[in-house]
Amino acid sequence: MRAYTDSYRHKGLRKRLLKELREKGITDETLLEAMNNLPRHYFFDNAFMESAYEDKAFPIGEGQTISQPFTVAYQTQLLQIKPNEKVLEIGTGSGYQACILAEMNARVYTIERQRKLFEHTRELLPKIGYSNIKLFFGDGYAGLPAFSPFKKILVTAAAPEIPQPLLDQLDIGGMMVIPVDENENVQRMLRITKIDTEDFDKEEFDTFRFVPLLKGKQF
Repeated sequence: MRAYTDSYRHKGLRKRLLKELREKGITDETLLEAMNNLPRHYFFDNAFMESAYEDKAFPIGEGQTISQPFTVAYQTQLLQIKPNEKVLEIGTGSGYQACILAEMNARVYTIERQRKLFEHTRELLPKIGYSNIKLFFGDGYAGLPAFSPFKKILVTAAAPEIPQPLLDQLDIGGMMVIPVDENENVQRMLRITKIDTEDFDKEEFDTFRFVPLLKGKQF
Protein backbone atom coordinates (compact mmCIF):
# COMPACT_ATOMS: atom_id res chain seq x y z
CA MET A 1 0.00 0.00 0.00
CA ARG A 2 1.29 3.46 -0.88
CA ALA A 3 2.35 5.68 2.02
CA TYR A 4 1.21 9.29 1.71
CA THR A 5 4.01 11.43 3.12
CA ASP A 6 4.56 15.15 2.87
CA SER A 7 8.27 16.01 3.08
CA TYR A 8 10.00 19.35 3.72
CA ARG A 9 10.92 19.32 0.06
CA HIS A 10 7.28 18.98 -1.00
CA LYS A 11 6.29 21.80 1.35
CA GLY A 12 9.03 23.97 -0.12
CA LEU A 13 7.84 23.25 -3.65
CA ARG A 14 4.28 24.21 -2.63
CA LYS A 15 5.45 27.53 -1.21
CA ARG A 16 7.27 28.23 -4.48
CA LEU A 17 4.08 27.40 -6.41
CA LEU A 18 2.01 29.71 -4.18
CA LYS A 19 4.47 32.53 -4.83
CA GLU A 20 3.95 31.96 -8.55
CA LEU A 21 0.15 32.00 -8.13
CA ARG A 22 0.32 35.28 -6.20
CA GLU A 23 2.39 36.78 -9.00
CA LYS A 24 -0.34 35.70 -11.45
CA GLY A 25 -3.02 37.56 -9.48
CA ILE A 26 -4.42 35.12 -6.92
CA THR A 27 -5.17 37.14 -3.79
CA ASP A 28 -7.64 35.04 -1.75
CA GLU A 29 -5.54 34.12 1.30
CA THR A 30 -8.00 31.45 2.50
CA LEU A 31 -7.69 29.76 -0.89
CA LEU A 32 -3.89 30.04 -0.90
CA GLU A 33 -3.74 28.56 2.58
CA ALA A 34 -5.93 25.66 1.41
CA MET A 35 -3.57 25.02 -1.50
CA ASN A 36 -0.63 25.18 0.90
CA ASN A 37 -2.28 22.63 3.22
CA LEU A 38 -3.14 20.12 0.47
CA PRO A 39 -0.25 18.06 -0.94
CA ARG A 40 -0.85 17.99 -4.70
CA HIS A 41 1.60 15.11 -5.13
CA TYR A 42 -0.90 12.80 -3.39
CA PHE A 43 -2.91 12.92 -6.64
CA PHE A 44 0.01 11.78 -8.83
CA ASP A 45 1.49 8.37 -9.49
CA ASN A 46 4.88 7.96 -7.84
CA ALA A 47 6.61 8.06 -11.23
CA PHE A 48 5.35 11.58 -11.92
CA MET A 49 5.75 13.24 -8.51
CA GLU A 50 8.35 15.68 -9.83
CA SER A 51 5.59 17.28 -11.94
CA ALA A 52 3.17 17.81 -9.03
CA TYR A 53 4.22 21.37 -8.21
CA GLU A 54 4.66 22.69 -11.71
CA ASP A 55 1.96 25.13 -12.74
CA LYS A 56 0.55 22.96 -15.49
CA ALA A 57 -2.18 20.41 -16.12
CA PHE A 58 -1.27 16.72 -16.10
CA PRO A 59 -3.02 13.63 -17.57
CA ILE A 60 -4.78 11.37 -15.07
CA GLY A 61 -6.22 8.81 -17.50
CA GLU A 62 -9.55 8.38 -19.30
CA GLY A 63 -8.74 11.46 -21.41
CA GLN A 64 -8.92 13.70 -18.31
CA THR A 65 -6.40 15.93 -16.54
CA ILE A 66 -5.67 17.30 -13.10
CA SER A 67 -6.09 20.99 -13.79
CA GLN A 68 -3.27 23.52 -13.78
CA PRO A 69 -2.96 24.95 -10.23
CA PHE A 70 -3.55 28.48 -11.55
CA THR A 71 -6.81 27.34 -13.18
CA VAL A 72 -7.95 25.70 -9.92
CA ALA A 73 -7.09 28.87 -8.01
CA TYR A 74 -8.69 31.16 -10.60
CA GLN A 75 -12.02 29.32 -10.66
CA THR A 76 -12.12 28.94 -6.88
CA GLN A 77 -11.35 32.60 -6.30
CA LEU A 78 -14.22 33.59 -8.61
CA LEU A 79 -16.60 31.43 -6.53
CA GLN A 80 -15.93 33.45 -3.35
CA ILE A 81 -16.28 30.39 -1.10
CA LYS A 82 -17.50 30.98 2.44
CA PRO A 83 -17.44 28.45 5.33
CA ASN A 84 -20.25 25.88 5.39
CA GLU A 85 -21.54 26.73 1.91
CA LYS A 86 -23.02 23.83 -0.03
CA VAL A 87 -20.97 23.45 -3.21
CA LEU A 88 -21.52 21.21 -6.23
CA GLU A 89 -18.51 20.36 -8.39
CA ILE A 90 -19.08 18.99 -11.89
CA GLY A 91 -16.15 16.79 -12.89
CA THR A 92 -14.45 15.21 -9.88
CA GLY A 93 -11.44 13.97 -11.84
CA SER A 94 -8.51 13.40 -9.48
CA GLY A 95 -10.39 14.92 -6.53
CA TYR A 96 -7.84 17.73 -6.06
CA GLN A 97 -10.30 20.58 -6.66
CA ALA A 98 -12.90 18.99 -4.36
CA CYS A 99 -10.31 18.75 -1.59
CA ILE A 100 -9.38 22.43 -2.03
CA LEU A 101 -13.05 23.31 -1.53
CA ALA A 102 -13.21 21.06 1.53
CA GLU A 103 -10.07 22.73 2.93
CA MET A 104 -12.00 26.01 2.67
CA ASN A 105 -14.72 24.44 4.87
CA ALA A 106 -17.29 24.07 2.12
CA ARG A 107 -19.75 21.16 2.16
CA VAL A 108 -18.68 19.50 -1.07
CA TYR A 109 -20.77 17.38 -3.43
CA THR A 110 -18.93 16.24 -6.55
CA ILE A 111 -19.99 14.22 -9.57
CA GLU A 112 -17.87 12.24 -12.05
CA ARG A 113 -19.05 10.56 -15.26
CA GLN A 114 -16.01 8.28 -15.79
CA ARG A 115 -16.45 5.11 -13.73
CA LYS A 116 -12.69 4.34 -13.45
CA LEU A 117 -11.87 7.85 -12.23
CA PHE A 118 -14.81 7.80 -9.83
CA GLU A 119 -13.72 4.50 -8.30
CA HIS A 120 -10.10 5.62 -7.99
CA THR A 121 -10.98 8.94 -6.34
CA ARG A 122 -13.59 7.38 -4.03
CA GLU A 123 -10.85 5.10 -2.74
CA LEU A 124 -8.19 7.83 -2.51
CA LEU A 125 -9.94 10.64 -0.65
CA PRO A 126 -10.57 8.84 2.68
CA LYS A 127 -6.93 7.68 2.68
CA ILE A 128 -5.70 11.27 2.60
CA GLY A 129 -8.20 12.61 5.12
CA TYR A 130 -11.18 13.78 3.05
CA SER A 131 -13.95 11.32 3.90
CA ASN A 132 -16.37 14.26 4.34
CA ILE A 133 -16.60 14.89 0.56
CA LYS A 134 -19.72 13.37 -1.02
CA LEU A 135 -18.84 11.69 -4.33
CA PHE A 136 -21.34 10.59 -6.98
CA PHE A 137 -21.04 8.65 -10.23
CA GLY A 138 -23.35 10.31 -12.73
CA ASP A 139 -24.05 12.79 -15.50
CA GLY A 140 -22.64 16.22 -14.69
CA TYR A 141 -25.04 17.90 -17.10
CA ALA A 142 -27.90 16.70 -14.93
CA GLY A 143 -26.26 17.72 -11.66
CA LEU A 144 -27.68 16.41 -8.37
CA PRO A 145 -31.27 17.65 -8.17
CA ALA A 146 -32.03 15.50 -5.12
CA PHE A 147 -29.45 17.47 -3.11
CA SER A 148 -30.18 20.94 -4.47
CA PRO A 149 -30.18 23.87 -4.06
CA PHE A 150 -26.46 24.63 -4.01
CA LYS A 151 -24.98 27.96 -3.00
CA LYS A 152 -22.08 27.51 -5.41
CA ILE A 153 -21.56 25.34 -8.49
CA LEU A 154 -18.16 24.80 -10.10
CA VAL A 155 -17.86 23.23 -13.55
CA THR A 156 -14.39 21.92 -14.37
CA ALA A 157 -14.93 21.00 -18.03
CA ALA A 158 -15.71 22.94 -21.21
CA ALA A 159 -19.44 23.33 -21.75
CA PRO A 160 -20.92 24.09 -25.19
CA GLU A 161 -23.63 26.03 -23.34
CA ILE A 162 -24.73 26.65 -19.76
CA PRO A 163 -26.72 23.55 -18.68
CA GLN A 164 -30.24 24.53 -17.62
CA PRO A 165 -30.44 21.80 -14.91
CA LEU A 166 -27.47 23.39 -13.15
CA LEU A 167 -29.07 26.84 -13.27
CA ASP A 168 -32.21 25.29 -11.76
CA GLN A 169 -30.17 23.74 -8.92
CA LEU A 170 -28.45 27.01 -8.01
CA ASP A 171 -29.79 28.74 -4.90
CA ILE A 172 -31.13 32.30 -5.13
CA GLY A 173 -28.12 34.55 -4.66
CA GLY A 174 -25.81 31.65 -5.53
CA MET A 175 -22.98 31.61 -8.06
CA MET A 176 -21.83 29.22 -10.76
CA VAL A 177 -18.39 29.38 -12.38
CA ILE A 178 -18.22 27.61 -15.73
CA PRO A 179 -15.96 27.65 -18.81
CA VAL A 180 -18.15 27.95 -21.94
CA ASP A 181 -16.97 27.31 -25.50
CA GLU A 182 -16.02 30.49 -27.32
CA ASN A 183 -14.57 28.70 -30.33
CA GLU A 184 -13.19 25.26 -31.13
CA ASN A 185 -10.19 25.44 -28.81
CA VAL A 186 -10.91 28.16 -26.23
CA GLN A 187 -13.45 28.67 -23.45
CA ARG A 188 -14.51 31.89 -21.77
CA MET A 189 -14.75 31.69 -17.98
CA LEU A 190 -18.18 32.87 -16.84
CA ARG A 191 -19.60 33.62 -13.42
CA ILE A 192 -23.38 33.34 -13.24
CA THR A 193 -25.22 34.81 -10.25
CA LYS A 194 -28.84 33.77 -9.72
CA ILE A 195 -30.91 36.86 -8.92
CA ASP A 196 -34.21 34.97 -8.85
CA THR A 197 -35.75 31.94 -10.57
CA GLU A 198 -35.67 33.55 -14.04
CA ASP A 199 -33.09 36.30 -13.67
CA PHE A 200 -29.33 35.74 -13.89
CA ASP A 201 -26.34 38.07 -13.95
CA LYS A 202 -23.49 36.94 -16.24
CA GLU A 203 -19.89 38.13 -15.88
CA GLU A 204 -17.13 37.27 -18.36
CA PHE A 205 -13.50 36.68 -17.44
CA ASP A 206 -10.37 35.25 -19.06
CA THR A 207 -10.09 32.43 -21.61
CA PHE A 208 -8.86 28.91 -20.83
CA ARG A 209 -8.64 25.44 -22.34
CA PHE A 210 -10.52 22.56 -20.71
CA VAL A 211 -11.42 19.00 -21.62
CA PRO A 212 -15.03 18.85 -22.88
CA LEU A 213 -18.07 18.44 -20.64
CA LEU A 214 -19.84 15.37 -21.98
CA LYS A 215 -23.34 14.11 -21.30
CA GLY A 216 -24.11 10.72 -19.83
CA LYS A 217 -21.92 8.27 -17.90
CA GLN A 218 -18.90 6.27 -19.05
CA PHE A 219 -18.70 2.74 -17.65
